[in-house]
Amino acid sequence: MSAMQGDTEDRGCGLRPEERQPCEVWTRVMGYHRPVASFNEGKKGEHYERRFFVENRLSA
Repeated sequence: MSAMQGDTEDRGCGLRPEERQPCEVWTRVMGYHRPVASFNEGKKGEHYERRFFVENRLSA
């Protein structure tokens, strides 16, 4: 951890809500990438219900 990271954690981020910027989330759908914000309500719900996993590596 760098000194800057520790300092930020100790004080909090220090930004007011109006200073924050929204984060745009993209995902891969049917072979291409799209922003989640452009999805319809049903597709957004499906996206947020996804579960992520890490595959174990096979031993030789």
